[in-house]
Amino acid sequence: MAFLLVLLTAALPVQARNQKTSATTLRKVTDETGRVVQLPAQIGRIVSLAPSLTETVYALGLQDKLVGDTEYCDYPADAARKHKVGGAINPNMEEIAALRPDVVLVVKSLNRLETVRALEQLGIPVYSADPHSVNGVIESMKRLSEILGAGPAGAELEQKLRDRLAAIQAKLKDVPPKRVFFVVWTAPLQSIGKKTFIADLLTYSGATSVVESQQDWPKYSLEEAVRLQPEYLVFASSHSENVRNDVETLAVKPGWSAMEAIQKRKIAVVSDAINRPGPRIVDAVEELARQVHPEVFAEKN
Repeated sequence: MAFLLVLLTAALPVQARNQKTSATTLRKVTDETGRVVQLPAQIGRIVSLAPSLTETVYALGLQDKLVGDTEYCDYPADAARKHKVGGAINPNMEEIAALRPDVVLVVKSLNRLETVRALEQLGIPVYSADPHSVNGVIESMKRLSEILGAGPAGAELEQKLRDRLAAIQAKLKDVPPKRVFFVVWTAPLQSIGKKTFIADLLTYSGATSVVESQQDWPKYSLEEAVRLQPEYLVFASSHSENVRNDVETLAVKPGWSAMEAIQKRKIAVVSDAINRPGPRIVDAVEELARQVHPEVFAEKN
């Protein structure tokens, strides 16, 4: 009961402001999950509960309006200095309410529905993004730019990303895709399903996932992975040397040594941008493409 009272007390500034806001200054928008959200005509205070959305806010030049984000929002570097409201899965409602945000940004695939409902009960508007492909990520950022009042910046960002993507696709036009296994985790072994934006990102990089699962994050036995015999193993990490050291450890473990990609050290390590459906998505596409198709991107004398 005491905790509930604290929550309600923290929420009072938001509720009081909402009561004073006339209907003419509010607008209704539909987020990417189909929810209708009432937002102020002008967004002045933003809280982001997803690293990808924090990056998007910065890419749109709205960082001065970002009053809070999560412990995992670390890019660009300035994002790490923003007020922290906890993690993406378990944010602190008191901290969020105290920041008096005009909107809280979430991603359906990362943040919990319980978080959205709790914020709604406190009178705090929540906008949810839900991209499932590379094109969907770009469209999602453009839509968000318009909602946050940065339409021109969003249009510029969209054009820049689409131009870069087209240039990469032109290079890979006649190149057969590499069969890859994207490693989310090694113990237990976990990969990606066909409907994730990462699987779509692989295709833009001149690769295709050997995993056919309809689950987003399927678990595999090592025997199954070996049977698939991917040409490359793909890892996401900001510390590529650590991953390569881990691969050397895996190479001497029973089972892993039977995988041809391990034997030939066909390992691609991409930055954590590949895990974030945000403005660095084309960086991740190019990073992976350069590693699995080095001959295409080799500098010509």
